[in-house]
Amino acid sequence: MAEKNELPDRGGQMSFLGHLDELRKRLVNIVIIVVVAFVFCWFVSGYIFNFLSVPIKEALSEAERRQLPVVGLTGNEQVLSLAALKEGDRGRFVFDRATTVGGSVLQPGTTVEAKAVTGTDGVVALYTDELLITGTSVIPAGVKLPVDLANPAVHTDDPLERLIVTTATEPFTLYVTVSLYAAIALSIPLILIQIWGFISPALYKHEKAYVTPFVLLSSVSFVGGAAFAYYILFPPAVRYLLWLGQDFRLLLRASDFFDFIILIMLAMGIIFQMPAVTYVLARIGIVSAVLLAKSWKIAIVVILIVAAVVSPTGDIPNLMLFATPMIVLYAFSIVIAWFFGKKRSRTADV
Repeated sequence: MAEKNELPDRGGQMSFLGHLDELRKRLVNIVIIVVVAFVFCWFVSGYIFNFLSVPIKEALSEAERRQLPVVGLTGNEQVLSLAALKEGDRGRFVFDRATTVGGSVLQPGTTVEAKAVTGTDGVVALYTDELLITGTSVIPAGVKLPVDLANPAVHTDDPLERLIVTTATEPFTLYVTVSLYAAIALSIPLILIQIWGFISPALYKHEKAYVTPFVLLSSVSFVGGAAFAYYILFPPAVRYLLWLGQDFRLLLRASDFFDFIILIMLAMGIIFQMPAVTYVLARIGIVSAVLLAKSWKIAIVVILIVAAVVSPTGDIPNLMLFATPMIVLYAFSIVIAWFFGKKRSRTADV
């Protein structure tokens, strides 16, 4: 009789073929969700690309900057800001990037004598003070140079020039990949609902009510994990990799870099699901705080293995950089299991 009473509580039993048909429906729904999100992400892929390129821009810019001490003959030498230039000051201007002037492309390192002159608008600017002869043109004196003295900034080569593509189709593939991964991340809440819909027939009625907190916690956890990877984990990891290659002229494949950062963000987003999954399993009664606490040694080994796989290098600092948040999440999961855990019952607690 107990078994018969249990069936209505679980919403009825499904056959093996019924499970396969339900799985097929859920997978089709997930594909449709991701495709719709992909179409949206494709139209904003440029913004996604720029957002994901910020860490590598900063890391490359930092790697190329060198701190040169000013050591002179008199000891009174000092470095001034460009804003300190005034009318009549002269010096040699160095083009720090490829620049088109008068139809000719001036390569980085090209120099020309320059003079600070007040223009017709009353603003001091730098102008060429000598003829500049290139391969195809003669640039006369008096041509304004591409530097804003009123708002000086550090002009360096665009870091993204170090990102290369090796085939004509690679840029298209890159934007498709970026859009696809972004679509998966954007679809996480709806994908979780589909996953819950597949496993919910095996749950009691009161256990099915956990879908809302599970989806909310999982979505927030995924965003938190991706943000943690983007802002905390990736910058030191990429700086370390660039430091290892400082003796070489690094040319980075754009697809390799974006695969690298996106996979780290997705991996940390999934890893940050630990507390959300623990909450549901503890509420259902499958796991308990005692079980998790007793299994901490096994958990540490698994965490270190996962960290070694996710970490871009095998050195101890980077390994611990990835393992530490996972250990903290495991400890937090024990607290969640202790606070929300209970024995599994067929009916809701009264």
